[in-house]
Amino acid sequence: MSEAIGRGREETEDERADRQWSELLQELRVAQTGVQILFGFLLAVVFQPRFGDLSELDRDIYVVTVVLGSATVAALIGPVTYHRLLTGRRMKPETVIWASRMTVLGLVLLFLTMCSTLLLIMRVALHNTFALWLVGGIALWFLACWFIFPLWALARGRSGVREDDPLTKGSSAPKQD
Repeated sequence: MSEAIGRGREETEDERADRQWSELLQELRVAQTGVQILFGFLLAVVFQPRFGDLSELDRDIYVVTVVLGSATVAALIGPVTYHRLLTGRRMKPETVIWASRMTVLGLVLLFLTMCSTLLLIMRVALHNTFALWLVGGIALWFLACWFIFPLWALARGRSGVREDDPLTKGSSAPKQD
């Protein structure tokens, strides 16, 4: 049996990998549902009567969006396939690492898919450059919520508990991931 890892929890390497895999699966369930709905919408757009009225640029944006959506689906379903092919080979820690990397890649691709989808919709709805400003603002919001805020929290967490932080003041609980 593996020795306990001293990272805030008393668990073996295998227990830690099992917990992280379960957490990753929960995260993937949330992301996959949204991606599948979005991708289904994208696939249906080409069969709508107004599709023929789109400009060449809008059709190009649509094609890029569908390709990004396909890549997103592959990246977010990939961890399940990875796990299934490696199950029983005593590689759970490695599986968790690679599945986590694929998930982050999938989230980056999802960000690009969302921005591309929004760009197409806003161009069709508004027919002006304000669409670019709206998509740019929403893209910044996605970046903040999905990447900047977590990275900021990570940076703060590495610098230790701050005495002036009311959320951690007087807290003696050990840090956990």
